[in-house]
Amino acid sequence: MDHGDSRATVTRYMAAWNEADAAIRQTLLEQCWADDGVYVDPNVELAGRQQLSQHIAKVQATRPGARVEFMSGIDIHHHVVRFLWRLVRPDGTVGDTSIDFGEIGPDGRLTKIIGFFGEAPPK
Repeated sequence: MDHGDSRATVTRYMAAWNEADAAIRQTLLEQCWADDGVYVDPNVELAGRQQLSQHIAKVQATRPGARVEFMSGIDIHHHVVRFLWRLVRPDGTVGDTSIDFGEIGPDGRLTKIIGFFGEAPPK
């Protein structure tokens, strides 16, 4: 698996989270998200590109003008990725740093993302 291709896939995925135009977001997701890809975070579990696009739109509606940005590089081994990100509000204030783990399928698209919000719990 080419790590450059996997990084491009994750970059498109993050761009989809920032895309307000549903048609453009759909195009991005077609490039980076498997038809039956699974998304899990503390608030939702869903499957499929259409459900993910609808979830992104719902999240955007609750946080008008906010965007997500990488807080780390994209770590890759085998078919697994991880990266840190944060929410940036329109006024420039930021949310907690969060972490996503994902799997890349044989066709180079994400088949799963598992997200955790905020810092890891204390020991």
